[in-house]
Amino acid sequence: MLKVSHVSKHFGRKSKPAALDDLSFTVEKGEIFGLLGHNGAGKSTALGIMLGMVYPDSGEVTIGGVSVQKQREKAMRKTGAIFESPNFYDYLSGWRNLQVLTAFSGGVSKKDISEMVEWVGLEKRIHDTVRTYSHGMRQRLALAQALLPRPEMLLLDEPTDGLDPDGIVEFRKQLFALRDDFGVTILLNSHLLAEVEITCDRVVILRGGKKVYQGSCRGLVQEEDSYRFEVDQWQVLEQIVKEHHGESIQSENLVKWPREQDIATLVSELVAKGVQLRQVVKLEASLEDLYMKVRSTEGDEKS
Repeated sequence: MLKVSHVSKHFGRKSKPAALDDLSFTVEKGEIFGLLGHNGAGKSTALGIMLGMVYPDSGEVTIGGVSVQKQREKAMRKTGAIFESPNFYDYLSGWRNLQVLTAFSGGVSKKDISEMVEWVGLEKRIHDTVRTYSHGMRQRLALAQALLPRPEMLLLDEPTDGLDPDGIVEFRKQLFALRDDFGVTILLNSHLLAEVEITCDRVVILRGGKKVYQGSCRGLVQEEDSYRFEVDQWQVLEQIVKEHHGESIQSENLVKWPREQDIATLVSELVAKGVQLRQVVKLEASLEDLYMKVRSTEGDEKS
């Protein structure tokens, strides 16, 4: 659905590091895709190029097979977006804002506006002036605008920024509904790793304008599995783990066990030595673990 091909962008002198350096990735139709990175990693620049608001030095973005750089108007017909802070006319009602802002792309019917306002849950306040809206209500209005007319692709810049926990959960449900019920493909950038892990099918991680990872949240191959052990003789466990070339951290009750070996081997040897085993829990790597490992690996490469 969306293809970013060898996109590079410098701001200012060429001697400075590139804001984006040969960035390439694809977003498949019907998936929710995350764009991650620290401040200054190039996320907003990438999103600006996808929307045709920033022109790349080289490379191209296509949406639905249409080039954003060569046929922006046609590409944007398939696309809705919330980019940076949503701007509205505060002295107008939410309803009037939607009428004015959608008029720039040909306008939509009152029926379509009513249906979308109800879908985002803003029907009770849509005729109030926007200056009276909370941040969460503004985000709902921005989502309604982005979904009018019905896009195939939705690009979101920090969509949950400033929302309270209830608002984040509600927004997440809306993203799932857009994907599952309407087939909308979604790309979002965010700094909330836990939320991205719950929401996204795949991610790209940027660092210094370069792609350092693309894949699933748990797609980084690790040499060992992690387990939480509760035993009455940690010193015995520590010795067995060492003999099998694993690692144990008593302060965290943590065992890192070589992936090519069955954890049952450790359990059997503990039992044979009379160790009381109270609990064994396998720990799944989180997106935060992946993100930190990627950052650490990148740092090692530069040192």
